[in-house]
Amino acid sequence: MFIGYIINNLLRTKRLHQLLRVVRTKSVKNCKTKVRRNSHHEKIAVGIHRRKTKDLSYLYPHKNRRIMIENFKSSVLAGICIGIAGFGYLAEKSIIGAVLFAFGLLAVVHYKLKLYTGTAGFIKRGEVGTLLLILLGNIVGCLLVSLLARCSPLPLQETATDILTARMNTGILRCGILAIGCGFIMTTAVAFARKQQFLPLLFGVPLFIMCGFPHCIADAFYYLCVPIDTLATTWSTILPLYLSLVLGNFLGCNLYRLIIKQKHQP
Repeated sequence: MFIGYIINNLLRTKRLHQLLRVVRTKSVKNCKTKVRRNSHHEKIAVGIHRRKTKDLSYLYPHKNRRIMIENFKSSVLAGICIGIAGFGYLAEKSIIGAVLFAFGLLAVVHYKLKLYTGTAGFIKRGEVGTLLLILLGNIVGCLLVSLLARCSPLPLQETATDILTARMNTGILRCGILAIGCGFIMTTAVAFARKQQFLPLLFGVPLFIMCGFPHCIADAFYYLCVPIDTLATTWSTILPLYLSLVLGNFLGCNLYRLIIKQKHQP
């Protein structure tokens, strides 16, 4: 009897341990499942939060300001490159000058500078402010080179005045439409140059110059080289004319987006 009692107790103890193991195993699995569910919900919550707050630049004002300063400095240097190229074209207003103008674009691509016509075709939604900052920096760079051009003994101001007069005679609307061709050529040339294929750039620059397609940054340099008294009397006509060139270049730079499907875009 006593031996049977002990055996029964041992069997009960063994069953109890087995039950405890089962309970512990289930509790651990439940805990892991809860952890997985919680992590999954956390990932979903983080994704929703990121989608709701796409632009977090306001949380880092110092970083955002630093990026703006760097973009502005880069755009000023890009304007200087285009101004030097325009300087060469004013000095030799022929096919030779048109070919020499390509130096400015090659320098911009090589140094990865911010040029309006090289950036307008690749901007994303919400970057219009950055594009306008780049335009301002390009004009400042052209202004600096125009001060250099005024010191030159070459008849640069007369040639620049002839270009401005031709633009005004063409008219605001027609100049804006012609600027679309320049924008398309520029975006195509830059897209190839980013892949280390420079022939479209070397051919594209003389092409838009010989075709008479206005380049808004180059024209900014030409207008700033015009004598001060001429600018003072024609600024009310120059301003809307220049805005039409900026808009036309922008449309031309983004023309491929309206025609080519997204997956085939550069």
